[in-house]
Amino acid sequence: MDQADDAVPIAEMLDERQHLLAVAYWMLGTGPDADEVVTETYRRWYGLSGPERARIAEPLSWLVKTAGAICLTCLALPERRGPGAAGTAGDTTVRACPSLTDEVSEVLLNALDSLSPAERAAFVLNDVFGMAPQVVAEIVGQTEQECTELAERARRTLRTRRSSPTMPHQHDRMVRAVREACAAEDSALLSSLLAPDATAFFDGGGKVRALDRPVHGALNVARSLLTLLSHRPRTALDLHSVNGRTGIVVRYDGQVAAVISFDIAGHHVVQVWAVLNPDKLRLWNRPDASRGVPRVPGVPGGPGGSNDVSAADRDYGLL
Repeated sequence: MDQADDAVPIAEMLDERQHLLAVAYWMLGTGPDADEVVTETYRRWYGLSGPERARIAEPLSWLVKTAGAICLTCLALPERRGPGAAGTAGDTTVRACPSLTDEVSEVLLNALDSLSPAERAAFVLNDVFGMAPQVVAEIVGQTEQECTELAERARRTLRTRRSSPTMPHQHDRMVRAVREACAAEDSALLSSLLAPDATAFFDGGGKVRALDRPVHGALNVARSLLTLLSHRPRTALDLHSVNGRTGIVVRYDGQVAAVISFDIAGHHVVQVWAVLNPDKLRLWNRPDASRGVPRVPGVPGGPGGSNDVSAADRDYGLL
């Protein structure tokens, strides 16, 4: 093969490196560590022979799997830094890639540090980067079902750490206020209901064109929610019990298109979990869904107990 055949457009080259840095940053929590992982990933790439590289049909996929495996090894090291080791002002990787700090707050990074290496890897690869289950399983070194369970445990831990115990009526009142702000398309009101470091996760499962990365910060979360829930004909926002707490169910043409749950601390929403993956919403759209409220995979229950949503806010044809 001629050397010219290995040439890569500069935009693709830089986007590839940025993606690898993002994966490593979410996995490890510091810019220097992420930079070291990416350096080692490329060292292994160029350690392959020319024919070996030529046989790799999707180089980015190979690079991500390799970076993920290196991160998992780093997370398991006993000398791994504890909570609070997020990148500092002197972190050149974060300064060079400011979008990393736009995506993830130090509070969330510290919460991720409380997870086991396997839980963190399964959560980051699945929820943050939306990787295919078989890819996540290959990187984590466990079965797809085991990785699903690891991600579920990670979500429960994150929700418990970031939210605070909230009485059912308080949780209900906050979610109603969020729905009203979304229905009125009131950005200022919605932003005021969100914590400054709020984070929103959008799970499209690669089946719909949803945001493929978390959104961080009250203004950004508000803008993304208002865009997602912007008023259109045949679109309805209803309050429903979502895994035991009040959430928002979005219907388009009578079909459930999204299920959104919220983590609340004090008087603010700290995390938003929007499930748009049609596979996970299948139970909500089955003909016999009226027999009970389906549990939404990927939206675990959390602090606050159950909520009773009034009959006026229910659609008995679906619940």
